Amino acid sequence: MGKVACANVLSDLYAMGVTEVDNMLLLLGISKELSNDQRKVVIPMILEGFRDLAKEAGVSINGGQTVVNPWMIIGGVATSVCTQKEIIMPNQAVAGDKIVLTKPLGTQVAVNLHQWMSLGTPSWNIAKDLISVEDVIKGYDDATISMTTLNLAAARLMHKHGAHAATDVTGFGLLGHSRNLAEFQTADVDFSIHTLPIFAHFTEVCKQLIEKGGRNFRLLQGLSSETSGGLLICLSADNAEKFVEEMRGDGGTAWIVGDVVPGTKTSRISENPDIIEVTY
Repeated sequence: MGKVACANVLSDLYAMGVTEVDNMLLLLGISKELSNDQRKVVIPMILEGFRDLAKEAGVSINGGQTVVNPWMIIGGVATSVCTQKEIIMPNQAVAGDKIVLTKPLGTQVAVNLHQWMSLGTPSWNIAKDLISVEDVIKGYDDATISMTTLNLAAARLMHKHGAHAATDVTGFGLLGHSRNLAEFQTADVDFSIHTLPIFAHFTEVCKQLIEKGGRNFRLLQGLSSETSGGLLICLSADNAEKFVEEMRGDGGTAWIVGDVVPGTKTSRISENPDIIEVTY
């Protein structure tokens, strides 16, 4: 949980191309539901995870705030003092650009399925006939790897390959964040998304959940919330190919998922997008 929060906080700066972060503050809300014995175990582990990933990112934590809260909260603030050349303004996409995504989709599905299974909820009574326990655990483990992976390598490659615009994909989902980014462009362009990389097995289980009267995550519509998701980046066609190749060569993930086309500053996902099933 601490690592996920740290990666999520830093992604706001990485999406702007900022790779040298000067300072972080840690915000922690400790649940009133935890006993003293539980606090002694849980809180140090969360703090350790946050500190470990901050260290990996080369960032120092220099303060923060701790409160007692009805439920657990972990987050923070990251800041950096930058020169203009260290920042990539997110408004220079042009028609002909390709759109790249650097992490798979489906973190909300992964976490919910695992929680349903662990607690034996009514939702699990529907889902258990649609996906195996092994696939739920594998999807959860893969999502954890993804959520705890920094977007730092992608931010560095944005500079190398001349990115025109970028955002991180989190709570508003792929479509929500791509719409926000499209609205911010200087040129009159649309983002047309044709491919969705999704953690393995989640596409089918999401379709069947709807048919069985279960939860609609709206994953295929790009409206499922993501936590510590990847960067959505606009690059020239040639540079997009090079970016993806280099990300994969360094052990990361990246896919070309769409095109920048002439338009009215909005974003859309094709009716029948290509699905790439992803495992780590």
